Amino acid sequence: MQLEEWRDEFAAIGVNVAGMTYDSQEVLAGFHAEEQLGYPLLRDVDAQHVNALGIRNEDYEEGHQAYGIPHPGILFIGADGVVKAKYAVPGYRRRPPFEALLEHVKSTLQ
Repeated sequence: MQLEEWRDEFAAIGVNVAGMTYDSQEVLAGFHAEEQLGYPLLRDVDAQHVNALGIRNEDYEEGHQAYGIPHPGILFIGADGVVKAKYAVPGYRRRPPFEALLEHVKSTLQ
């Protein structure tokens, strides 16, 4: 939700934003419509991306309904597909401030 509030700031510097989760396409579509998000929500099937990026929450074993859930965070992926910055933190209450993220992305683009 906070990402939607900052979407235009990132767009102004040429950065597109997206959200990613392991939820079903139906859940994603419903949430996207309900919240009227201006960015896409991507589905990470079988936690492939979460595992590849090393951000899976290890508290849940395979078979648990929360298996594959990532530590909450933000990735900045360059146009070349390379992860330029990764902020993944344990617990969903501590997130990096978007002001700092925007400044970091700006400096990375220069």
